[in-house]
Amino acid sequence: MEKENKQCDCKKERDLFLENLFQEYLPEKDNLIQMLNEIQEHYGYVPMHVQKELSEYLKIPMAEIYGVVTFYSRFSLEPQGKYKISVCLGTACFVKGSQKIMDRLTDRLKIEPGQTTKDGLFTIEQTRCVGACGLAPVFTVNGEVYGKASVQKLDKVLDELINKEKQTS
Repeated sequence: MEKENKQCDCKKERDLFLENLFQEYLPEKDNLIQMLNEIQEHYGYVPMHVQKELSEYLKIPMAEIYGVVTFYSRFSLEPQGKYKISVCLGTACFVKGSQKIMDRLTDRLKIEPGQTTKDGLFTIEQTRCVGACGLAPVFTVNGEVYGKASVQKLDKVLDELINKEKQTS
């Protein structure tokens, strides 16, 4: 299924996706995580109206679904950008200058960590460790690791992504 970055305005499309999802899975609590994965993939986040419908279908309290969605970093309550950029601020990366990379990223995109640009292209996150301390400092774009990073490397990657988007639009 192709990811949507914005909540669909078309009720029929929402209903069709959920109808198909509910036909694919039995209404058992054990299916919650997998169903949330598919919802996250489809919408780009887990919308509140979908949490409510999932709660009714699985007969699980909303609080439990919300707890799962907020516990796992895979899930988001807000629409995510096409490009999710995470900057590691763990000790090894921080000591080697990752805060400068984060500062440049927020300055350049005009958003703060946890936010998405108005055009829906970029979401910034800060993370504590991506397990690549030997490559510090590190940032990732949609899970792809950029090690031995610098402000210049970040600018180059951003420029490439922006140019790629201009060519496809």
